[in-house]
Amino acid sequence: MDAAVDATNNSNSVQREHRTYWWKEALIMGAFYLLYSWSRNLFGSAHISLETGEKPLRAFHNAERIIHFERTIGLFHEESVQDWFLRFRGFIKFWNTYYGTAHFIVTFAVFWILFVKRKDVFPQWRNTLAITTALAIVGFSLFPLMPPRLLDSPCPAQGGFGGSCIESKYRDEGPDGLPKTEDDGSFGFVDTLPKYGGALWTFDSKAMKTISNQYAAMPSMHIGWSSWCAFAVWPLLRRRWAKIAVLLYPAATLFCIVVTANHYWIDGVGGQLTLA
Repeated sequence: MDAAVDATNNSNSVQREHRTYWWKEALIMGAFYLLYSWSRNLFGSAHISLETGEKPLRAFHNAERIIHFERTIGLFHEESVQDWFLRFRGFIKFWNTYYGTAHFIVTFAVFWILFVKRKDVFPQWRNTLAITTALAIVGFSLFPLMPPRLLDSPCPAQGGFGGSCIESKYRDEGPDGLPKTEDDGSFGFVDTLPKYGGALWTFDSKAMKTISNQYAAMPSMHIGWSSWCAFAVWPLLRRRWAKIAVLLYPAATLFCIVVTANHYWIDGVGGQLTLA
């Protein structure tokens, strides 16, 4: 009898020990995201002075290194991909909206599903997301990277965070490294958000310029988080169409970050590595 009582008490103790509360998890993740945003913005564009006209040389030259590497392996096609789709204005607006919303909505939804449906593994997946995000901060600090959309945008002296004032041999070369037939002195990327719209925010707003590190591109957390969502929710799915949809989510996100010129495709590889 005493043994049975002890077993029951031990069972209740274990249950209490592993009990999770939604408000506690929400506070933890909210605090972590605020810490992530604060620490991410300690580097990169947050330290570029718009008043003095400081040039973002480090972020720009890192972008040149990425372009050189992708050209070397024959896979620098981001500008060609974007250029083909720019004719479809509504299509681009959709992906601008996707870029600014799905990243948060889908991640939160999967986080909640795990909390409700898989409390046994919820702590592991929560910690995996936190570690992945923390590793990204290391990447942002060690390798500030100017995204494609900013390569031809105004420099700080003109009130922006771009690299239009910085000379580069890559402005005169096509994706294959050969001289352009029609040289316009640009990389050819378009910053789709201010030109096409489609999102509830803009990088050009005063608030975003103050709180956002626009050189936090390597690794891509859009890819890191979307891959986390796919892996985390996969065991819960039974229908084939649902599994296919989950696998397509990171692929769609990769297309999004390229067609909107927010990332190079290799940033996505970096995002995968932080999750690995």
